[in-house]
Formats: sequence, structure tokens, C-alpha cells
Amino acid sequence: MAGSMSPTEKLRPGVSGMSLYVPTLRVPLEAWCEWTGNQWPKVQAVVGNSFRVTAPDENVYTLAATAVLRLIRQYGIDPTRVGSLALGTETSTDNSAGSVILRGMVDRALESLGMPRLSRSCEVPEVKHACLGGVYAMKAATRYLALDGADKVAIVVCADIAEYERGSTGEQTQGAGAIALLLEPRARLFELDLAHAGSASDYRGPDFRKPHARHLVESYATRTKRQHDFPVFSGKYSTIAYLEETMRAFEDMSSRFGIPSLELLRGAEALFFHRPYHHMPAQAAAFLYLRALLEAPAEGTTVLALCREAGVSREALDAESRSRPDLYSRVLEGKADVDPFPVTSQVIGLLRKSGEFKKFLETKMSLGSRGAAELGNLYTAALPAWMAAGFEEALTRNIDLSEKRLLALGYGSGDAAEAVPIRMVPNWTEAAKNIGFAASLKGAHDITRDQYESLHDTASALDLPAMPGNRFRIASVGQRYEPNFQDLGVEYYEYVS
Repeated sequence: MAGSMSPTEKLRPGVSGMSLYVPTLRVPLEAWCEWTGNQWPKVQAVVGNSFRVTAPDENVYTLAATAVLRLIRQYGIDPTRVGSLALGTETSTDNSAGSVILRGMVDRALESLGMPRLSRSCEVPEVKHACLGGVYAMKAATRYLALDGADKVAIVVCADIAEYERGSTGEQTQGAGAIALLLEPRARLFELDLAHAGSASDYRGPDFRKPHARHLVESYATRTKRQHDFPVFSGKYSTIAYLEETMRAFEDMSSRFGIPSLELLRGAEALFFHRPYHHMPAQAAAFLYLRALLEAPAEGTTVLALCREAGVSREALDAESRSRPDLYSRVLEGKADVDPFPVTSQVIGLLRKSGEFKKFLETKMSLGSRGAAELGNLYTAALPAWMAAGFEEALTRNIDLSEKRLLALGYGSGDAAEAVPIRMVPNWTEAAKNIGFAASLKGAHDITRDQYESLHDTASALDLPAMPGNRFRIASVGQRYEPNFQDLGVEYYEYVS
């Protein structure tokens, strides 16, 4: 049970628990490939195995609240000690209220279960920056515990619904889900080393955006007859932005440690990245690994061999490593989809095929990867969900992570990145036993093509299975728009036990 910290204990804030919730309705990507004429082996290798979609009575708030209530019950949290409840998301639908919506939902569910409400002095912020909102919220909660919340606990929930227009290049990377994290002044799962965390941000213009104005354009998502939140994006440009910004955050972290980048990469027990799809973290890791090789004099022979095989010069590769391209300026010049690192990209293609790098991926980035491949893109929840899968796999396989350093690299389009070192605590397995990642994936219902397309385009579908209990649902939506009382569009929720 989460308890108060003894006055004699050293303040080491971090995460003490994790709880995942994903919707019941699932789209297997192999079936999706049959519906759309895509190649299953390629989609599986690049994207993953499946993604979840919300039922008509679910939204981002129901996902988040269900994950929070699960966390409270799975870890025996005293609700009266929760001093901060933060929501990291990019798909919330209310532009006024923050996580107080979740607070209201959870409070009433707790009362129905015979438990006290959350503390009345609980903070209720919402943090938004594309897929990075959850990492920012986690850092803020850690600072809260280190400063004025040492006698409290904090909950951060990362929740999102990743949707793309049917027929778009992003359709196979959809997903929906939420993961809640318990943070305490003395972590019982892993500590966050914010003193050595690296940050980076730079404005990238039309990278991956959700401007309100798109809803007023007649040509936008014409087949979809429901409220939707499809982004406007440019795949190649967004990939370049992801790689470049993640690298800058990693460089900042490396400089804070004062140790070579290659030593930092090889010395980490495991690496977790923001995961929009399966292939992207591996590409980012290769980008970081090659830059680290360039900085290491002892790896000169390896770099020269890669350059020769790629037919490029070491000098050209070094020049790109020193460059600092302004990606937004390239957009204004009409060069958004022109790779600013063409030589680097050629060499990375060869590096990824090398035995050395394949071994690096297997030893540093395979933990939890199989479980994460079942989720699709969860935006803010993608990184912590992968971590949860990794911790549970390590527990199952008896992999000792005690006192080991791991690296978590988050990214948010637009764009910004965070590179956060974490340290597993000695008795982390006790907290990991309650994560329940594999259990949260059970009970999935594979929907048909007609059901998927109807849900996607109209938010309804015939013959859907009965949804399970122990979750929140939208009970009704307000319709009143009168001078003395208005609730037009306001959702009313209920907990289904």
C-alpha cells in the first residue's frame, strides 16, 4: 500500500506503479491488410500487429479515468493522499477544463466502491505537447514531489486516441489507450534522474498539427460524418523532425553526464523511445548510434568501413554531423521533404544491417517490444506503455534490473524531445507485479471490416459485442443551451462495475 515517507528516508522521487487500459475493440493488422490491399509482412515489420479503437461510448476521458481507477485499486493508493492528478494528452475534447474532469469521474466511482474521494487539495493540470505531454507531466509531478508535495503522492495519466483518415499513410498506425503512473517521494519502481535529463525544442511549422481551421475546409475528411481529430501531417518531414530533435535531446543528456555518447548508449541496460510505430525507434537508435560512433576515436575503422561500403566520404559524414539545419526554414523554401542528412541516411541503412547494431537492438531495445507491438500508436501513452511492457517482461523472465540505468526518450511533434535517465530501485519487482500489462490486453474482440469502417466514419456500428464492466462510459451528452443554464456538448459519465 502507498504510505507516507519516513522523515529519515532520502527523497528519491519517481514512479511506484503503472496501470494500462486499452479498449476492447481490436483491428488485427493482418486483416486490415486484406481489407486495404497492403502487404502484411511489410506492415508487420514496420508497424506492428494490431491496434485498438474506441467504442461509441468511449473517449479519451473514459480511457484515462479507467486507467487511474485501476491504478488506485491495484496499488492500494489512499485517495486522500493524492496531491496531484495530471493528464498528458493531445486528444482531450474540452478546451477549458483539465484533469478535473477525470477527478469528477474517479471521485464518484470511488464513492460507489465505498472508498474516499481524492484529496480536495489535489492539483488537476492538463499538459499538452503532442506525444510529449505525458513526459512533461511526469517531470512536473517529480518536481512537485521534490518541492511541496513530499507528504503526498501524484498520479500522471497519459491517454490518447490516435486516428487517421482512412486511406492515408498513417491509417495503420492508429491506436487508443491510457496508462496511469503513481509517483511517490521515494520511488518503488524507478527513479527519474532529472539532473541529467536532456531537453530540446524547435518550431517545425506544419510538421504534425491539428489546427481548428481544418474543420472549416470542405475537402477535409469528407467521408467521416462524426467528430474527429485527424491530424494534418507530412510523413517524411515528420520523420526527419523526430530523428533530429531526439538526437538533440540525447546530446543534451550526454553533455550533462559528461561522458561519451557511445558509452552512455552501450552502458544503458535498456532504451525506450516514443513509439509511433515499430520501425521508428530502431531508426532513431541507429541515428544516435552512428553519431556516437563518429565521436569515438576508437571507432574510426568501423566508420570508415561503413563509408566505403556506402560510397561516401568520412568528411561528408562529419560535415553533416556538425550541421544544424533549420527545418522550418526549409519548409519556407519549399524543401520540406528533402533529407538534410542524405549521407547519414545512406550510412544508417548499412549500419542497421550490421551484426553489431542488430546485437545492440536485441540487447538494448527488445524488452517489452513484443507487447508494445499489440498497441498501435498511443501518442502520449506510447513510451510509458512500452516501458510497462518491458518491466513486466523482465519480471516474467527473471531479468534483474535492480540499480540498473535505463534511458527513456520522448518526442512530441511540432516539436520537442526529452531524454530522461531512469534508475530501477532495488525492490522494483514488488511494484512490477501489479502492472498487469498482459492482463490488460485480454478479452479483445476483433471487429470486422464493416464494423471498423462504420465506427471510423460514423462512430457507430451494428452488432458490436457487449462491452465489459469495470470501465467508464459516456452516459449522455448535454443538449441545453438556454440563457440561465447551458450544458451543450458536455459529457456526463458513469462507471460500469
